[in-house]
Amino acid sequence: MKKIKYLISLFGIVSIFLVGCSNVIENEEQYIKVQHRIGDENKYEDFKEITDNEQVQKVKDILNEIDWENAKVSMAHPPDYRFIFQYKNPKIEAKAVTYELWISPNKDKVELVIDAESKYIQLDTGNSAELFEILVGEELSDQK
Repeated sequence: MKKIKYLISLFGIVSIFLVGCSNVIENEEQYIKVQHRIGDENKYEDFKEITDNEQVQKVKDILNEIDWENAKVSMAHPPDYRFIFQYKNPKIEAKAVTYELWISPNKDKVELVIDAESKYIQLDTGNSAELFEILVGEELSDQK
């Protein structure tokens, strides 16, 4: 009986430790690194870093509300932009998810792909405009 109590206590301590560690990472501040395509090639250069916590959180909120479609897509050209979330604390290592962004031909919506996870979505005009303005710093409708 003492062994069972000991194991339950040990399990509780380990669980608390694991939850505490995951909350530390979950609550760590992040920034968004944005790259834009150069020319018509599949080449990118760093474009912008978004470090404002409110803007980073707004992008996370938009992405978390998406009902992603499971689909492998083949687009006419490489993505116009790519972005990833990075932790501000360099000691935290996490697998970065690359979000690829295309501007629709009508310049009113964006399409997002997570290629590694075979996920696709075309955002509505409101979320497209808001996401694009945060990531690029320009109005989506002003794109040529």
